[in-house]
Amino acid sequence: MQLRIATCQALAEVDEDEDEDILLEALRARGLAARMAAWDDPRENWDEHVPTVIRSTWNYIRDLEGFLAWTVRAERAAPLWNPVAIVKANAHKGYLETLARAGHAIVPTVFLTCGARADLAAIGRERGWRDVVVKPTVSAGSFKTLRTTVDDPRGAQHLNDLLAERDVLVQRYVDSVDDYGERALVWIDGQFTHAVRKSPRFIGQAESVSEALPIAPDELALGQAVLAPLAAQLLYARVDVARDDDGKPLIMEVELIEPSLFLLQFPPALDRLADAIVRRCRAQSL
Repeated sequence: MQLRIATCQALAEVDEDEDEDILLEALRARGLAARMAAWDDPRENWDEHVPTVIRSTWNYIRDLEGFLAWTVRAERAAPLWNPVAIVKANAHKGYLETLARAGHAIVPTVFLTCGARADLAAIGRERGWRDVVVKPTVSAGSFKTLRTTVDDPRGAQHLNDLLAERDVLVQRYVDSVDDYGERALVWIDGQFTHAVRKSPRFIGQAESVSEALPIAPDELALGQAVLAPLAAQLLYARVDVARDDDGKPLIMEVELIEPSLFLLQFPPALDRLADAIVRRCRAQSL
């Protein structure tokens, strides 16, 4: 059995968590002929009937249209995990607004459309915010993500520079990420497996994560509620949460395309993912 693990030709950053190397080793140990393949490599034949798992396609934010076209092509030829419908819905962080409308608690967010002119100070006054995060709605890592204050001219300039070319989010900065931290909850094949604590990350900063941590019951409940409608379609997911001023968990992001899964921190999650991939590949070969 063959399998492609989708990456990109030029990684925007090093995979410091080494998810890919250990996943390849685990898959090969289970009899899969797994290899890395760049989604944007014109030499790769994506019309072959070979299943694909999306992993480090981190440059998709610079060519979303091309990336989505690739997902359609790859899935037309063979199974793609996670599938096209999930990828398309998750690529634009407007999904947070959908989650909020469904009654899920998200980090307080203002959604702004490309071409608009926005007054950052006015946004702050209307909502009682001072510290905020400004970032594109199509983003990965720390791409063009700035922590600022609502009265900082540099923040206002950054916001309107972004709006000239893309949709943008303005989010209240959640103070708990400085101590309790942002918690990344890893979900694999129907089950949350572990969490890590992530430090805040902005333009030009490297990611810093903890060892594997247990998932708090209220965070688990929120994560399960968010993923429940999608669970049957997912191979993997990551739900990033923080706590509000009252200590209640909030959704920061739901990562369904190419999240780091921190497999090195929790080997049972690696085994669960490898087993799930092998099982899916065998089902396709029957």
